[in-house]
Amino acid sequence: MTSTVTMLPPLDSLAMLLRGLKLPGFVRHHEEVAVKAEREGWSFGCFLHHLAELEIEERRRKRIERHQKRSELPKEKTLAVLTRSRLPAKVQKMLPTLCDGGFIERGENLLAFGLPGRGKTHVVCAIGHELVQRGYRVWFTPTYALVQRLLAAKRELRLEKELGVLDGFDAVILDDIGYVQQSRDEMEVLFTFLAERYERRSVLITSNLVFSEWDRIFKDPMTTAAAIDRLVHHAVIIEMTGPSIRAEDARKKGVMTTTTTTNTTEEKSSGTQENKHGGEM
Repeated sequence: MTSTVTMLPPLDSLAMLLRGLKLPGFVRHHEEVAVKAEREGWSFGCFLHHLAELEIEERRRKRIERHQKRSELPKEKTLAVLTRSRLPAKVQKMLPTLCDGGFIERGENLLAFGLPGRGKTHVVCAIGHELVQRGYRVWFTPTYALVQRLLAAKRELRLEKELGVLDGFDAVILDDIGYVQQSRDEMEVLFTFLAERYERRSVLITSNLVFSEWDRIFKDPMTTAAAIDRLVHHAVIIEMTGPSIRAEDARKKGVMTTTTTTNTTEEKSSGTQENKHGGEM
């Protein structure tokens, strides 16, 4: 009997085939996994299963990288650097649940209210970063920038198309809605955006104005009422109370600067006296 010897294709040929199939995880790991499989006596099924897991993880990592880049979230406002002890107790308790993203799945909104400097933007952005890590598509924008983007689209007769692009995000973070003093056209495009996402997609909003003052944003009482109604119908509301975090940080830095200056002056004075004594002796 004549034994048949099966010739294995060269590895560079295999890598080319895998790239053609758009399997980056296979391309990256197939050689090392093949060595390990041969050494440990894996079956072909086990070998392929392990490579498939690595492929899925590779795609997940790259997808998150793309989502992170597109999110435009401030890189420094993450959960890791958030001082949770400064947050109101209720917000501290809610934070892990909000980061899990269940409210996104339900198409609910997140509204963060508080005076300037209370950490609204940091909290909402930290949640946004965590949502991206869980596979959600998030976009951060100052409210005025969104309004100008929509106005430009309306002038160019492509507002519907622009709203469709924004609908691709599971969550849109509108920062500082209270600072937008709307003209009628600006108010209309903002209301249109909120109405389009109602009960389907989430918005996360920070505002230094309570609802009773939102007529300063939308001008018209009926439009104001309609906007608030859509936002709060399915919403989680957090209140950022307490002292200004920025003011506290500024005071601490001021104290540190004063202390450092005083110490430096004392050291210089002490050094001068020592030099004098040294000269006299």
